[in-house]
Amino acid sequence: MTAKKYDTPRTHTSAWIAQTWISFAIALSATATGIFYLPVNGWLKGYLGMGMLFSIGSTISLSKTVRDIEESKRITNRIDEAKLERLLADYDPYNSLNK
Repeated sequence: MTAKKYDTPRTHTSAWIAQTWISFAIALSATATGIFYLPVNGWLKGYLGMGMLFSIGSTISLSKTVRDIEESKRITNRIDEAKLERLLADYDPYNSLNK
């Protein structure tokens, strides 16, 4: 029986991490600048700013939840596969015929 190779978690390159942080900072500052220079009163600017912050927070929570669900599926599959491999390794069809 050949050993099964499991998918190892892929790591991100430092360039990808830098690009995501830079794009996040640009998007956040551009939106905040747009809200600041919007020709409306302070209450509306505050409302839009709070909406932006809540959108950022919920996006972070959603991405973490999706990642956690995928990781739990991967771990559960590994455990199930290990149990099956152990069951198959322990099963000897010739030994059960002698009983």
